[in-house]
Amino acid sequence: MKRNRIVYTLLAMVLGMIVGSIVLLISGTNPIEAYKVIFVGAFGKPKYISWTIVKAIPLILTGLSVAFAFNTGLFNIGAEGQYIVGSIGALLAGLFLNLPPVIHGIVALLCGLLCGFVWGALVGFFKSKFQVNEVISSIMMNWIAFYLSNYLLSFSSIKSIESDTSYSIKDSASIRILGAWKKSAAGKEFLKGNKFLRDILNPPINWGIVIAIIAAIVIWYILKKTTLGYELRAVGFNRKAAEYGGIDINKAIMKSMGIAGALSGLAGAITVLGVSGDIGMMAAQEGYGFDGMAVSLIAGNGPLGTIPAAILYAGLMYGGGKLTTIGTYSEVVDIIVGIMILFIAMPKLLDMLKFFSNKRKRETGRDVAPDPILDSKKNEGMGGKDE
Repeated sequence: MKRNRIVYTLLAMVLGMIVGSIVLLISGTNPIEAYKVIFVGAFGKPKYISWTIVKAIPLILTGLSVAFAFNTGLFNIGAEGQYIVGSIGALLAGLFLNLPPVIHGIVALLCGLLCGFVWGALVGFFKSKFQVNEVISSIMMNWIAFYLSNYLLSFSSIKSIESDTSYSIKDSASIRILGAWKKSAAGKEFLKGNKFLRDILNPPINWGIVIAIIAAIVIWYILKKTTLGYELRAVGFNRKAAEYGGIDINKAIMKSMGIAGALSGLAGAITVLGVSGDIGMMAAQEGYGFDGMAVSLIAGNGPLGTIPAAILYAGLMYGGGKLTTIGTYSEVVDIIVGIMILFIAMPKLLDMLKFFSNKRKRETGRDVAPDPILDSKKNEGMGGKDE
């Protein structure tokens, strides 16, 4: 089953590329040249690789958030709101607390994680206590978080007078790799003579990539190796059977949505502490939570699969932005990703294509691997007996 899922995902990616090629040809662009621009634009230089990783970090975590909830029978469409409140919690901790370096960053990360946990657990509470569908409540929570973030910028103690953004976090709360050293005279002098290292470190590369990888491993371990993971997955598979087995369904739903929210909140915290350093007035939701759903689908809702899926997604988006250099539209990348997700979400279609392909090979007398679907239909036609 796992092998089939990987094959389907790879096939969906190929189909997405083929459809994207057709769109590029219609627009008068050479597909090979376009894909080369996307790949080189994402991975062609150390600086590009660093930016791709930076953009992949929140996608790994929001993808994990969606995948975790899905594995427990819930659909977390509220990752966007959880991401926003996580960024708010990290900003407030990074702005108003006075703590030593490293400790300050860890505390700010935990504040963002906790805010996301509470935001997700509220959705679980509404579902378990009042039977409110998590899709509806999480969408509403997204908008509450969005307007709450903008409302906070009406306070003079948070909003910078010089711009439409908040004040920047204290340097002690930053989680950028060698952040303070890069600003020092010694750091500037060293990087001036080392172009390779400068290209890698000049983008806001931060410890978030390490945190995201650890989070993916921990979530995989929880789901596969722990009693908690067994209980949450049992509720997702069959709630009545889980309840009969002595599992508290309401608590399990709140735990699941809380953990999912914590992951998205952590993504928002890392973005503030490791990339932007502040939050700004938003005209629209940033989309990290919704992109996380795409990453989760590409990964087949597997925790460890979100890492390569997020890097692929971030690479396509970042490299795709450079398509304008050859006179085509960067929106082609959105079409490619959309087609990929469409085919990934339709494994039955790929099963049908495989079935008809095998059937045709059998009719022409070519050797083909046994097909259980076709064989079962043959047996039914013979009354269930082999001649």
